[in-house]
Amino acid sequence: MMKREDYEDVGPHFDIEGMLEVRRRSREAVHAIASRIEPGMREEDGTRLARAVLREHGLLRGWHKIVVRFGANTLREYGNPSAPDVVLGADDIFFIDVGPVWQRWEGDAGETFVVGHDPEMHRARAEVFALWKAVHAQWREARISGRALYEFATREAEAMGWELNLKRMSGHRIADFPHEPKFAGTLSTADIVPSAHVWILEMHIRHRIRGFGAFYEDLMLEREVLAR
Repeated sequence: MMKREDYEDVGPHFDIEGMLEVRRRSREAVHAIASRIEPGMREEDGTRLARAVLREHGLLRGWHKIVVRFGANTLREYGNPSAPDVVLGADDIFFIDVGPVWQRWEGDAGETFVVGHDPEMHRARAEVFALWKAVHAQWREARISGRALYEFATREAEAMGWELNLKRMSGHRIADFPHEPKFAGTLSTADIVPSAHVWILEMHIRHRIRGFGAFYEDLMLEREVLAR
């Protein structure tokens, strides 16, 4: 049976303030990227734009690849290649997922955005964040294991009318860089109560009928996260 230190090992440069700063910078970069994405843009162009913005922010070095998903590609989990040549429509949805390294610390930020006025897409953006907050609050209040958290998340997503995708987007470790954690699984398979500052909580939901999804991730913190 794995011990807590096996699930949550860190390197010699781990520092909470460093983790909080790379979190702030990563989230800022995601919003800067989103502000420049427009209808008519190809997903591949969105990825190139994201790379350019990360370079401007001093965050081009990363521990995982840049992921930008448009439209139907928002159904796909990390590691599942996008269908090529997808163009962002006038009423459409997209998400951004970046894993920058700042100085000695790993960041990870992912969020969904909507262009136009499709009400179900706007609902997806709002409710994936609401789901994330509910699961994060459950962890802070009930102190349950990662496995139990994602069982709770699945029930909550179903109650909201969404399908929760647990394939490769159900939480993971993060720490100082370079870092090869002993535990390579997802938070959804962890049988410990996760600690703050070393886990990314991920929520990826899919519409039950229409061909799109929504994604949100953030660092697990002791304090409540009130806003994006």
